[in-house]
Amino acid sequence: MKLITIVHCWSAPRSRSTAFLYSWEARGSDCVAIDEPLYREWLIQKGDTVARPYLDGIIQGVPPADSPDDEDPEIWKRELLSLNERIAQAAEKLPTNGIVFCKHMAKHADLYDFETEFKMDSIELIHRHLLLIRDPVDVLSSWSVAGGVHGDNPTSDEVGIIPLMVIYSKLESRMDGMQPVVVESDDLVNDPEGTLFWVCERLSVPFHQSMLTWECGKHECDGPWARWWYANVHKSSGWESSTKDYYPETKVYRTMDPLLMPALKAAFPAYTFLSQLTLSYSQRGPDSSKIYEDPRNESLLVWIGAPGRGRLLPRDMAGVSPWDSIVQGGDGCWEGVRVYRGKILSLDKHLRRLFRSAKALGYENVHTKEEVIDAIFRTLAANGMRDHAHMRLTLTRGEKCTSSMNPKFNVYGTTLIILPEWKPTEGATTYDNTSGIALITASQRRNSPATCDSKIHHNNMINNILPKIQANLAGVADALMLDLEGFVTETNATNIFMVDDEGTLLTPHADHCLPGITRETVITLAKELGIPTEVRRVSLAEFYAAEEVFTTGTMGELTPVTRIDGRVIGEGVRGEVTKRLQEAYKKLPERDGWATPIPAFADS
Repeated sequence: MKLITIVHCWSAPRSRSTAFLYSWEARGSDCVAIDEPLYREWLIQKGDTVARPYLDGIIQGVPPADSPDDEDPEIWKRELLSLNERIAQAAEKLPTNGIVFCKHMAKHADLYDFETEFKMDSIELIHRHLLLIRDPVDVLSSWSVAGGVHGDNPTSDEVGIIPLMVIYSKLESRMDGMQPVVVESDDLVNDPEGTLFWVCERLSVPFHQSMLTWECGKHECDGPWARWWYANVHKSSGWESSTKDYYPETKVYRTMDPLLMPALKAAFPAYTFLSQLTLSYSQRGPDSSKIYEDPRNESLLVWIGAPGRGRLLPRDMAGVSPWDSIVQGGDGCWEGVRVYRGKILSLDKHLRRLFRSAKALGYENVHTKEEVIDAIFRTLAANGMRDHAHMRLTLTRGEKCTSSMNPKFNVYGTTLIILPEWKPTEGATTYDNTSGIALITASQRRNSPATCDSKIHHNNMINNILPKIQANLAGVADALMLDLEGFVTETNATNIFMVDDEGTLLTPHADHCLPGITRETVITLAKELGIPTEVRRVSLAEFYAAEEVFTTGTMGELTPVTRIDGRVIGEGVRGEVTKRLQEAYKKLPERDGWATPIPAFADS
């Protein structure tokens, strides 16, 4: 039996949809291209609400009286045929495994039966749907500069993105496995061959090189309205020359009328979603299976928002305003917390430090502790997280009303960001906590309280990032940082401890380093275990000569250090004091007063 693929391309009314039509027509004998076969029915439904110079001609199937002498009356007559009649007519003409390409406007979708698609007794038809999208800013700005088209109001319906989202929802709900293919029109312009190959592959039809170019001028597939709408695209002969829209001679930078902003705001969320299904989006980075510690991290929900206005968002749709202080000046403070066996370790200590930092930074209209805790629990519940998880809490000074470093322009309150992540299975962390890690000494010095006090857990992290780059280039885990006088402070990411040859646990004063919560916990556990402990200035030479060294942090817990600047620490393996403290640390979630229980989730 003959097999014909019907490709229904839905788009907004712009020149690129017509260029796409010509691209398929250019395949030749294996494809019939049809231009807007639902248009006549749509015009009949709209009646007197739309003004078109060809309205009566389309409805009656005859050319208007003012048509050119060479106008073919057949192109008007064929408009009397229904969509199904035109598909059947085309299918009969095509060879086995042919294609019928139907260019549709998204606003015509109400006239299409997505549930009961057309079938033929003698020919097997496979209906595939393709959504051609374009940035609504480009669509509306072109509309604005051109002064509209025939007096149409550029509503969100005309922009086409919302109707395309409705079409996507209808197709997805069918559950037939035939997902729509979403194509970004800019991809067709920037990489026509690669994009067309990708489209054909997903439609299970062969790619033809002939799809890259077409003849200038009128086309056999043109609807009878072509002389009113297609003047510019008729000047094109391929994708490179089809991009000029209203200004074919030069590149134009367009201004958008502010009156079009409501239509833009309505369209943008749907465009954001659909654009993530396109070829260019899939090529934006490495294969997701190769970049996440846990594959579940690709589908996280994160929390973002001002006091009383926070919400959960998919990770790839989340973002803060470019006017937020965290973007304008790195003006934020943060905490990292770990989830173990249904509890959050040291949550109260982390929140106290977060709010101390916010107070020291002079934040106003700050989230309450209750709001933050509620957002934490909602985020954990939404992601089903009760174990093996980490959360980064960030509190920024919030959004500004204008670009400035001046906090007086922060008028909306703080922004809370909660980024949850699944962390690897039991025993695995950011570092190797059994075999240990190597460090180098950074060339940069740690900030002193005279410059930027580390007791504020702030987001101005360039002082930490540069040493981390140095460590990466040296092929080690982290970089050890010194104060301005050459004493050890911490690493670029963690606090640090050493055990001397008398068995005393030493750690630097928290003058030039963050007074870490895990650091404080280790000091407490050492006292419980009877390990003598000193907090004092410690030199780099003392660390070189140490029997044991380990780092501490919420993310990495307790990590043995076996080498510093190439020098072997102790026996070059995890020491006994480190082991004892690691074992005591692992038991903390079960101890009273150390961890906050996570409430039961509704589905558990």
